[in-house]
Amino acid sequence: MSANPNRVQLRQDLLDIIGAGLEAARADRLVEAALADPPGALATAPSLRLAAVGKAAAAMSRAFGAWAGGRLRGGVMVVPAGAGEVGTAIPGIDVIRASHPSPDATSEAAARRLLEEAAAAAREGVPLAVLLSGGASSLAALPAQGLRLADKAATADALMRAGAAIDELNAVRKHLSGIKGGRLAAAAGRSITLAISDVVAPVADDPSVIGSGPTVADPTTYREALAIVARFRLAERVPAAALEVLGRGAAGEIEETLKPGDGRLAQSEYRVVGSRLDAVEGARKAAEARGYAVAEIAEPVTGQARAAGARLMEVAAGLAADIAGPVCLVTAGETTVEVRGMGKGGRNQELALAAALAARGLRSTGRRFALASAGTDGIDGPTDAAGAIADSETLDRALASGLDDPREYLDENDTYRFFDALGDLIRTGPTGTNVGDLQVVLIA
Repeated sequence: MSANPNRVQLRQDLLDIIGAGLEAARADRLVEAALADPPGALATAPSLRLAAVGKAAAAMSRAFGAWAGGRLRGGVMVVPAGAGEVGTAIPGIDVIRASHPSPDATSEAAARRLLEEAAAAAREGVPLAVLLSGGASSLAALPAQGLRLADKAATADALMRAGAAIDELNAVRKHLSGIKGGRLAAAAGRSITLAISDVVAPVADDPSVIGSGPTVADPTTYREALAIVARFRLAERVPAAALEVLGRGAAGEIEETLKPGDGRLAQSEYRVVGSRLDAVEGARKAAEARGYAVAEIAEPVTGQARAAGARLMEVAAGLAADIAGPVCLVTAGETTVEVRGMGKGGRNQELALAAALAARGLRSTGRRFALASAGTDGIDGPTDAAGAIADSETLDRALASGLDDPREYLDENDTYRFFDALGDLIRTGPTGTNVGDLQVVLIA
């Protein structure tokens, strides 16, 4: 890298650094590293059954299958319908393609199949190895008794559109579910979970939030779930049947999810084997190799995407003022978007456009900069992009291209159309992993 990279080199460095972050978060590598020192039950059990679900299920299963070899008696992996080829088949392991981000009949069938696998493990007296990753909540969605899947899905959609954080969303989903909140582990009797985390707040890598915690105790209650719906003023948008289940649960008429200390979870082990920090570390190493001084934000990037983009630019402007040479700012997390417009976009694209609009202080230094925000799963909202790039010339290029006021695209949640017109979308395709979102800012 040159000591003062030009715009083209800056953007290429940016893409290379993002790519290195994704590579460091590869699901198969994370599982292989974890199995170098496996949990006791995995190391000693003569036979195992497998239940894998999430965006990283295929890669995790391949690594696990290669390690377990002939000890695997059978199992199932649940992957997103649009995940493409799942790679080398594992003998005795069925593959189910289910729906994400909104569950459908395939998701319900997948959840029932996972519970069947747990029951088989219990009958045979063997541990159930659970490989869990982000996306599992949608991919395996079994509505609680008396509830339709459409009611459960509509409730989750209303919360997401309102900008609910992942822990709030999952608290409600667990109390409308027949598999989450520890129920899968309870059905197995003995389980060992290896999880790749996309959870950043309020507690990073919280097992009760990853995939809505199908194998761990749930500290939330029906009463809390009902309060979340009320806090977002969604009583009129959430189906009456879902409100009834939450209300009956809050009144003590329906059994709660499994709570800490429940004996049914006494033989359930859990290990988080990967997180956003793996992606941050990969990006940091790549940036340093290219001659950048690297600064990391320890706290995860959370909250509304447009506010997070503005905060990121404030930090970057401070770094530009303090450090004369090439600088790289790396951070990760997961933001939310409150959908008010009728456009198309995702949280990473919204963060990038908000950052471009808020970069006056950084532009005033006269130094070139480029920012990328991308989902490590390769998917940003309901789009075919992982995220977007914004740089010191984004607003000028938009004006020269005849685009409308960039603020209008932000107000309409139409950031995909904005960045697509400029050729600044990041398209990786599904990556087979999911540790949240990665942001990198380079300053020349």
